[in-house]
Amino acid sequence: MKRQNITGFILCVALFGLGFFLNGNLNLYFNLSGLLIVFGGTFGATLLSFKTAQLAIVRKVLWSSYNRPVNNETEIINILIDLSIRSRADGILTLQQHENKTTVYFLRRALGCLVDGYKPEQIRDILNTEMYFFRLRREDSERVLRSIAEFFPSFGIIGSVVGLITMLGGIGDTSTILRAIPIALTSTLYGLIFSNFFFLPFAANLKERTNHELLLQKIIMEGVISIQSEMNPVILKTKLESFLTPSDRETKLVSYEKIRERFKIEKEQVKDKAFDLYLDD
Repeated sequence: MKRQNITGFILCVALFGLGFFLNGNLNLYFNLSGLLIVFGGTFGATLLSFKTAQLAIVRKVLWSSYNRPVNNETEIINILIDLSIRSRADGILTLQQHENKTTVYFLRRALGCLVDGYKPEQIRDILNTEMYFFRLRREDSERVLRSIAEFFPSFGIIGSVVGLITMLGGIGDTSTILRAIPIALTSTLYGLIFSNFFFLPFAANLKERTNHELLLQKIIMEGVISIQSEMNPVILKTKLESFLTPSDRETKLVSYEKIRERFKIEKEQVKDKAFDLYLDD
């Protein structure tokens, strides 16, 4: 997990806990019966809904999403530009050694297709298939997390109903009512906290990371196909930078003065005043 994520999480937990502390003793918000109902019911429903193998995959994916760093777009582009230069200088088959060195699985697979001499359309088809099923697997993991997030509030309400039934059954007995009130109120609290503070953010983080990795895979696919077609590295760099936001690009935009010179446009010849003002901007 990134340092800013940890810092933000600790700060939010501190503020969250402070809100409870200002309203009284924190021990008032702890109830073992409510916890057992919410957690027991949620994990029981989870085991009935999903295979244990799928839950193990979700655990691994979630762990890696917080602990395994991902290359940014600029790093991938620089790797592809370097490979493009090497392939033009020494030939595509020399990329075999770099295929074994890179740590990005998708890039290794793409380079393997390149080294084996696949045609551009074959490479694109293979990598598109890889991306499609990668997205399906991640969406499956995200669906599991969102389902668990939906289970928590539901069993929180069940815990509240159990507490209310106990209260109604203990009318006239003050001790029974006092034991049942914490169950009724804290169960809903636990369900909402664990759903909205943990599992929904887990799912959102996984989706954000998946979108980022899919963008990197698209860059890799276009870069490898361009290397196979022996595209000039300068042109390749310009093409791949289209995936970046304007603030992340190293290429500077051509000035309006050069555009006028290239197309032989004089300000007096421009009839559209709006266009004339645009050029002068």
